[in-house]
Amino acid sequence: MNFYNSPSFGRLNTVEVQNHINSFMKEAKDYKYSVIIGSDSQKKNNGQKTDFVTAIIVHRIGSGGIYFWRRIIDTRPKALKQRIFEEALLSIITAQELLDLFKKNGILGFNFEIHVDMGQKGATREWINEVVGMVRNSGFTVKTKPDAYGASKVADRHT
Repeated sequence: MNFYNSPSFGRLNTVEVQNHINSFMKEAKDYKYSVIIGSDSQKKNNGQKTDFVTAIIVHRIGSGGIYFWRRIIDTRPKALKQRIFEEALLSIITAQELLDLFKKNGILGFNFEIHVDMGQKGATREWINEVVGMVRNSGFTVKTKPDAYGASKVADRHT
């Protein structure tokens, strides 16, 4: 079972995360919402482990938001390209799980985005078209730096 952390609600399972998101959206129905998924990773122990963090951000447009994050430690060494693609894949999987739960419970009518921690500058720029294509082909809107705060600010805070 995947557990998430929340600065507001503590440690939660996926269903509890969904319940808090439902409550957050229901308490202010007149607002528009964006649900953002972003992942980040860092090498640990001289590159022997990789710390992956995936964040779920629910932005009540014009009035704040809430977020949840989970950590996965991978004990296999990873090259940068492999880490970037795994970050995107973790975000896609998380987004699909969350979207399935929302649809099952009749929660629709919000923007859904995946933020990837890459942009036109830096070491990852040469793979940007592949990663953006992978996310789009999975059916999601994708944002890159400097607009990818879900990955580069929120998830990065916990890696």
